[in-house]
Amino acid sequence: MTFVALTFVLIAGTIVGIYWAFVLRVESAEEKALRGRIGNAPATRTAKALLKAPDRRSDLQGFDRLLRRAGNLLTPLERTIEQSGLKVTLGTVLLGSLCSGALAFFLVYRFLNLALVGLVVALIAAFLPIAYVRYARNKRMIKFEEQFPEAIDLLARALRAGHALTTGLSMVAEELPAPIGPEFKLLYDQQNFGLPMPQALRSFADRIPTIDARFFVTAVLTQREAGGNLSEVLDNLGTIIRDRFKVKRQVRVISAHGRITGWVLSALPTSLALFFAFTSPEKYANFYRDPLGMQMIAFALGLQVIGVLIIRKIVNIEY
Repeated sequence: MTFVALTFVLIAGTIVGIYWAFVLRVESAEEKALRGRIGNAPATRTAKALLKAPDRRSDLQGFDRLLRRAGNLLTPLERTIEQSGLKVTLGTVLLGSLCSGALAFFLVYRFLNLALVGLVVALIAAFLPIAYVRYARNKRMIKFEEQFPEAIDLLARALRAGHALTTGLSMVAEELPAPIGPEFKLLYDQQNFGLPMPQALRSFADRIPTIDARFFVTAVLTQREAGGNLSEVLDNLGTIIRDRFKVKRQVRVISAHGRITGWVLSALPTSLALFFAFTSPEKYANFYRDPLGMQMIAFALGLQVIGVLIIRKIVNIEY
């Protein structure tokens, strides 16, 4: 009993020490630096709000420096994380990928004693956190596109009522839910705190990589330079976006059979291989232990990936 208690105290102390070293100590140093800049003012709840969150790639300083040395190599993944709306850093995703791959390799090698198969499974498992980030990004962009016509209509009504464009942006930010509300809130705050409107709009188009957002930015910038009735332009843009959604739904209905066929053809070989590998392991022992069998499995997996990509290209119809 005493040993269990000592073990618990040791583990709890280690966790508290790590939390103090990487979280509390950093925040304390930032508050101390802020207090020195504002003349030793008393620490308040708003002190942290005055500090701009550092643009870190990881909360671990050593790992953050290592990721910064990679330069622009990790910028696409960092942008994907930003567009997904997930409150995670680049370092968290990469560490998650590393841990997933290592755990998958350990389990496969531990129970099957197959190093090459373990490497393949580890690569697949390492890609899962990145795949989830991409899935979250795509889901958020789809939801943004669904809300965008309503935002454009609200902005057009505000302009017809005599409000300024900035007031209309503020109304959209306050009235509509996430993800479109926070994005318009950021757009409004950027121009409200001194960023030129054209630059704020271009930043908005960079954060939202959809053709509808770029149409919106182009329409507003054109109206600011050449003049015209912006509310009428936004009404027409909203109508075009809704028509595109109708076409998109029709395309999904027409291509549903092809997409389902692609999923079945993609999953069937792998599912059957795993089923027979667990139900009749003696029949597959030669494949696992013979170098030629491993080459055949690797070649089959390569053909499977090529087939999935071809089917995806066929059913992915641009509209």
